[in-house]
Amino acid sequence: SFYEELLSHGILEPLTAPIEGMVVKEGSCNYMAPQGISSVVKYYLKQSGADVFYEQHVTSISLRDGKWEVSRKMGPPEQFDIVILTMPVPQVLQLQGDIVNIITESQKQQLESVSYSSRYALGLFYEAGTRIDVPWAAQYITDNPCIRFISIDNKKRNIESPEIGPSVVVHTTVTFGSKHLDSDPAEVQQLILSHLERIVPSLPKPASIKCQKWRYSQVTKAVPDCPGRMILHTQPLLICGGDGFTRSNFDGCIDSALSLAEAVKSHL
Repeated sequence: SFYEELLSHGILEPLTAPIEGMVVKEGSCNYMAPQGISSVVKYYLKQSGADVFYEQHVTSISLRDGKWEVSRKMGPPEQFDIVILTMPVPQVLQLQGDIVNIITESQKQQLESVSYSSRYALGLFYEAGTRIDVPWAAQYITDNPCIRFISIDNKKRNIESPEIGPSVVVHTTVTFGSKHLDSDPAEVQQLILSHLERIVPSLPKPASIKCQKWRYSQVTKAVPDCPGRMILHTQPLLICGGDGFTRSNFDGCIDSALSLAEAVKSHL
């Protein structure tokens, strides 16, 4: 039903563009988001009617008079009846305050067992009218130590247009990501570009480049038995979930979201 709804609103479309080297699992179906994956999140936030505040870096969570007091890097602390945490699991364990003692020893061990791969993503942006002459929309690379995936993003999303310049997205291999996790970003960018030039020598010079470090890219080991959620405290409710409790794809996120919603609903 989630897919049907997103397809009917044009948020998702079936993936029809040619992707070289993609391993297709039997019975699976692949989709793409024409306006980018953030459009899926924006759609659900709009549906919820919630007021959303961005760039709030949470630093600690403590109990105050039967509520959760949440402190952040900037601005005064705020109090909440229910707190749901969906950040990467290692960041839950970095939080300060009463939460440190609320998480039981066995929960801590389960959370500490979660692991993620790390990658870099590189975006190359071109002026309108630039031609990128390759026969594929995206390609998985298996024989390069640095690059795992290249996508001509507008081609993959079926939105090629003379008014909008094309863009290329590059993902590095997991090995390269972990090896260069704390390297100088400018050096990493140069390394990726030199490998990219060898793989696709016909690429024109981009108008701009963005290099993004993705410390928590995909879950390589989830919380044992993939429960979808973990209740840390019941009165008031403090609960965590996300792909660290299932798996790193859209289905995994939905499974965790449904599990979280069920727990919050039965608590209300």
